[in-house]
Amino acid sequence: MPQHEGAPIIIIKKKQHHAGHHGGAWKVAYADFVTAMMALFIVLWLLNSNVKIKKAVESYFKDPTGKGKQAGTSVAGAGENLTVTKDDMSHLSEKLKQAMKAMPQFQKMKDNIQITITNEGLRVELLETAAGMFFGSGNSQPSESGRAMLMLLAKELGELPNTLLIEGHTDSKPYVAEAAYSNWELSADRANASRRELIMGGMEPAKIVRVVGLADSNLQVKDDPRNPLNRRISIIVMNKIAEERMNQAGGEIEAGSVDEVRETLPSEPRPEAAPAEQGAPVAPTAASETVATPASQ
Repeated sequence: MPQHEGAPIIIIKKKQHHAGHHGGAWKVAYADFVTAMMALFIVLWLLNSNVKIKKAVESYFKDPTGKGKQAGTSVAGAGENLTVTKDDMSHLSEKLKQAMKAMPQFQKMKDNIQITITNEGLRVELLETAAGMFFGSGNSQPSESGRAMLMLLAKELGELPNTLLIEGHTDSKPYVAEAAYSNWELSADRANASRRELIMGGMEPAKIVRVVGLADSNLQVKDDPRNPLNRRISIIVMNKIAEERMNQAGGEIEAGSVDEVRETLPSEPRPEAAPAEQGAPVAPTAASETVATPASQ
């Protein structure tokens, strides 16, 4: 059709729509989806976590600044982050020493207390004398000095979230008062009596995860099996690594640590007997860190 001269020229532009282009709204929706999935996985993880982790997470949100005393706070508190590591053991050792020095009976018992930092944690050992310092000879119940020391340990160690092990040891002198009652039973009963005293002193029962009687299977003075220093109570404050290893092993004691282990249950106090647990005391070995410089008794 011929175009008339002087007629306006009309140009028609058709807008083309590209499939799949909807702007940036999908990015916001995807980010919300990912956030929701992350929250779901965190909830599922918490549901399958143990009580300690749940308490730590809960306390963190209650006190995120770490200035309180709940689990998940800083070292200044008494929560899960205070689980004593190897680097903190020296500080705990010094704190225990200072508390012990304030005891009225300290001068009498100072040569019979050892505080040692080991791979498993902090080991506090109450070593006996020939006459009996913390437990009377052949007696499964602690003496006045023993109760006072256990009460102090309950107060100082009870503030920590770390789990504890308690070991009872004897020397190699046979228990002769009763044929059916041996050093195995005696060491187990002393360890269990120590557990009861710690709980009476305010320690949470769940913190004591193992009570064992070892008799003379793990001697302190190996070249003198009947030395009274072999009669002792060992309280181990487990560090985080040791706790994890024990949990991974299903609660088993590390292989090779002792020759034989006897786990104990609560038992009635045994009557005082009179086995001849005799022998001249010797100074603790130089490898151990003692509360005070040993002196001959």
